[in-house]
Amino acid sequence: MPTARLMFDPRLPIGAVNRRLFGSFVEHLGRSVYDGIYEPTHPTADADGFREDVRDLVRELGVSAIRYPGGNFVSGFRWEDSVGPREQRPERIDLAWHSTETNEVGLHEFQRWLESIDSELVLAVNLGTRGTLEALDLLEYANLPGGSARALERASNGRSAPFDVRMWCLGNEMDGPWQLGHRSADDYGKLAAQTARAMRMFDPSLELVVCGSSSRHMSTFGEWERVVLSHSYDDVDYISCHAYYEEKNGDAASFLASAVDMDAFIEQVVTTIDHVKAVKRSDHVVNISFDEWNVWYNERFEKIDKITGVDNWPVAPRLLEDAYSVLDAVVVGNLLISLLRRADRVTSASLAQLVNVIAPIMTEPGGIAWKQTTFFPFALTSALAVGEAVTTRVESDTYDTAVYGTVPTIDAITTHDAEAGTVSIFVVNRSQTDTTTLEFDLSSFSGVISGDAQTLADDDIYAVNTLAEPERVSMRANTSLALADGAGSIELPPVSWTVITLRTR
Repeated sequence: MPTARLMFDPRLPIGAVNRRLFGSFVEHLGRSVYDGIYEPTHPTADADGFREDVRDLVRELGVSAIRYPGGNFVSGFRWEDSVGPREQRPERIDLAWHSTETNEVGLHEFQRWLESIDSELVLAVNLGTRGTLEALDLLEYANLPGGSARALERASNGRSAPFDVRMWCLGNEMDGPWQLGHRSADDYGKLAAQTARAMRMFDPSLELVVCGSSSRHMSTFGEWERVVLSHSYDDVDYISCHAYYEEKNGDAASFLASAVDMDAFIEQVVTTIDHVKAVKRSDHVVNISFDEWNVWYNERFEKIDKITGVDNWPVAPRLLEDAYSVLDAVVVGNLLISLLRRADRVTSASLAQLVNVIAPIMTEPGGIAWKQTTFFPFALTSALAVGEAVTTRVESDTYDTAVYGTVPTIDAITTHDAEAGTVSIFVVNRSQTDTTTLEFDLSSFSGVISGDAQTLADDDIYAVNTLAEPERVSMRANTSLALADGAGSIELPPVSWTVITLRTR
């Protein structure tokens, strides 16, 4: 059995773990909203039409903030359609996903739902087909306590208190030719900076996110970030990163190493941010909002599921409903490790998406809601990654991949909550064949009171949870954990994600 060695030191913190790292994303796409979080005819529906069974799972998932209402959807969205009496809201066609939007769920309904799950609204403005004035109108409607036409309109629509949205996304994926209103980096950077400055005239304390690249593999990547930030650097707080991964051509070895790509993406964007900071001689710090990330089988969507036809605009079609395997969940767990590894600069992130659409939670109309395999690493990391991420090194065997070259078999990150006296170790075994014994040193602590571990693994790495078998895959206690004489060890099965929780004194 191979042996790996893990070393961490709570005296060498990377950065505080920001709760916004455990955000998610709800877009008006497919069944994310309608027949997802919202189904007024469902037996568990509340007075607003939202499913209580879904709400319970979202609470368990531990989602801290939700980016809304898109995504590609936002670049054609007229926010005014989503407020006012429901019976007076217009139906609109959505060019992004070739669907019909009923606007039955809008800003007020979504905010009430967020309050019921104790989550924060992150609002995106349309800088695709609209601009600065429309963004200011929405900001005034959402955040002004009173004394203006927009604030009075909000009050007449049933909410006298402002929404007080703190974090705003200045458009979505404006580097993408698929995006309505796609612009060059120069044109978008100017518009984003103009909009940011105008929004700060309303409230200088707003947290603003400018669009970065929608993939590290875009031909404009790097130069896009440099040009956009050269216009907007001192006016924004974040630049976004988006990344999706999928197993291609049966290459599970490369897929398991997807976090290598995310690591490189983050490092390259940080380098570009700091280059612009130096050129501008600025004291301002811009961080990363990784506000779309997940496993997504996009090739299937493009080849099979894409909706076309000028007379074909369905309401809430089944789109992007990927069934996630154990293999997918291990990759998701590893991507969470990457985000935590740069907790100093990645201070916000959104798993895309939340329900039904490439999501950790699935629903059946009139039926049950269930956890996908990806639910488990996200929920446990959200619950247990508390305090500070600390410098973590792993010595392990390596293996060869077609896409990323030679990569380590074991990857890990550690968090330390000094106040609670807990340490959490998150670790993946990328090997498809070998169980690895992981050894780790605890001598930097005066003592370890107790510890436990849970592992996600299965003899069938393609096992999934479905409507017919909603509990086929789940977390299991890893009883191989051993703690003695200032050291610990645990056995990590092939293709597995594990969390070790230690209580110290």
